[in-house]
Amino acid sequence: MTAHTTPAPVSPDQARIAPKPALRRFHQASWDEKLIFELGSPGERGVLVPEADPALPAPELPAALRRAEPPALPEMSQQQVLRHYLRLSQENLGADLNIDVGQGTCTMKYSPKVNDRFVRDPRIAALHPLQEEETVQGVLRIIHELEGLLKEISGMDRVSLQPGAGSAAIYTNVAMIRAYFAARGELEQRDEVITTIFSHPSNAACAKTAGFKVITLHPDADGYPDIEALKAAVGPRTAALLITNPEDTGIYNPRIEEFVRIVHEAGGLCSYDQANANGILGITRARDAGFDLCHFNLHKTFSTPHACGGPAAGACAVTADLAPYLPVPTVEFDGERYRLDDDRPESVGKMRPFYGVVPNLVRAYAWIMSLGADGLRAAAETAVLNNNYLLHKVRQIPGVEIPYAEGRPRVEQVRYSWRKLYEDTGVHSEDLGLRAADFGTHYWTSHHPYVVPEPMTLEPTESYTRADLDEYAAILAEVAREAYEEPETVRTAPHRSTVHRVRPEALDDPSTWAVSWRAYRRKILGEPS
Repeated sequence: MTAHTTPAPVSPDQARIAPKPALRRFHQASWDEKLIFELGSPGERGVLVPEADPALPAPELPAALRRAEPPALPEMSQQQVLRHYLRLSQENLGADLNIDVGQGTCTMKYSPKVNDRFVRDPRIAALHPLQEEETVQGVLRIIHELEGLLKEISGMDRVSLQPGAGSAAIYTNVAMIRAYFAARGELEQRDEVITTIFSHPSNAACAKTAGFKVITLHPDADGYPDIEALKAAVGPRTAALLITNPEDTGIYNPRIEEFVRIVHEAGGLCSYDQANANGILGITRARDAGFDLCHFNLHKTFSTPHACGGPAAGACAVTADLAPYLPVPTVEFDGERYRLDDDRPESVGKMRPFYGVVPNLVRAYAWIMSLGADGLRAAAETAVLNNNYLLHKVRQIPGVEIPYAEGRPRVEQVRYSWRKLYEDTGVHSEDLGLRAADFGTHYWTSHHPYVVPEPMTLEPTESYTRADLDEYAAILAEVAREAYEEPETVRTAPHRSTVHRVRPEALDDPSTWAVSWRAYRRKILGEPS
């Protein structure tokens, strides 16, 4: 037995909480956690599922669909499951944990937790898409009213909430453009879509996927999409202009109405990418600028969770001329009841099963209703203020540049460049973003190809406080200082994160990809198929 001694009393100075350093001390958890399929043991149980009532009829499942053997699922206790997922959650830097302004173009904003209570309500969580319309009048009302709100926000005449993501919404708009010209007998003639280099890349990708030739406009000397290049590109083969404004540089094109007029005069349509309309809510509307279509990402502008890339939700808004081509079903209201309308012969069809990602539609509806018209405008104004405050702070960091439109304010985001820092130190922008993870935040540089050299896009939205922005700018300043004074520290970062550097070579080698447990066992563990 060990003898116990009475500890000495703690002095007031020792008891005082030490002052915190200027930069947050941080070290991410690293659990080296196994895959869930590698955990558990035969016979362990988390839940005892009751036996089926023998009075119930046996399910009528075709023999060809029945398993010969039970699935090889992990057998685990509740505690193991809880521990596993809590460990994984500690190895993430999510929007609820860090100052997530470095996801530029993704519009990371706070998603009110009360909205999650709404979607966990059994009336939403247990909703089945095959329920009779009479049993889902409430959710149909939410969808119909959300469509009405987005009509008011965009100025358009009809809205579809069926697309399952922003890119799906862009593709839906392109499909409607194609259907519009097919109905007019002009599709064979109009085979070109015009976009800009700093519009969201999905515009070009979706147009190409739909069979159009893509013409890309670059900025002029002032940083705006080159209107002379547009005049040269537009013509009888033009089907549409797909454009983001403000672009990913954060620069708002003040001649946008002129762009729309030029394309309309050539017989083309104009589609406004408002994936992140965060800085213009209540200030400008797509229809007021003359556009024929637009789309929103509800998981950006309207604060529903990104959830690591899904589930997302997109909204397509169109003028009355394009309304016949909206996806089916549409939600209609006759003054007494809501119904789904599949009888729309000119529709482009379904863009995803059923009628949208309902939980995110509920969250977006709740967010808009909680703010009201004045609140939406205040959110936009605060986002722009935050962005230009952060721009002022970042501009003072040695090695950073702000390409295009020198000295002018930006809207909701800025695409910065570390070109000078790279030329001075050999340290890449990606290295800086990884080093920032050692201070409990990060940024990403997914803007390939790098039109802006060594890019960094920051979008602070309305969710972040002045103290948040000061802290983020201080981290960037410290990381830049290290790049100049101790570059190896930055090049080999992160040092205090869950994992060290991820080797990117595997991303280009399909033989190493394993997107399922079965593929992992075959490819990585070498087990027979």
